[in-house]
Amino acid sequence: MTQRASISAGLCQWLNGLELESKQHTAMMLLTVTEDLWPHTAMVSAGEVLALTRSTIRIALWPGTVTTGNILRSGQATLVAIHEGAAHYVRLALRALPDVPDARHPRQRFSAEVVAVREDRAKYADILSAVTIRLHDPNDVLERWRETLQELRQ
Repeated sequence: MTQRASISAGLCQWLNGLELESKQHTAMMLLTVTEDLWPHTAMVSAGEVLALTRSTIRIALWPGTVTTGNILRSGQATLVAIHEGAAHYVRLALRALPDVPDARHPRQRFSAEVVAVREDRAKYADILSAVTIRLHDPNDVLERWRETLQELRQ
């Protein structure tokens, strides 16, 4: 029996869907490949990515986007997160989840199995951040994130 790949305990804890106020300034990158085989990068937040376990992640994306189309077509993506002084490159095999009836914030939801993980650490420095953001309306966005994450748990 082969062991399933898994993210670090710290990254799993960070992607637990809780304490969003402390995570509101950090974005992650979600990499996919277009139909014509070009890399495509999208930013995702802690309000769109939820680690159910160290080997199972759920992601909520806007319907109709290039990223969503790429995942629906290929079933693959790589999540890049900077956490605990390292860059985490997480290869994912994704499948679409059913829509949530009467969702407050309709999203295309995916369940993702962690296929491979690489942690990139520099011997001479800590990696502190990748993409830092400032929300225009934190209260509104954080509430939307909470509701989106609750729908991802379903």
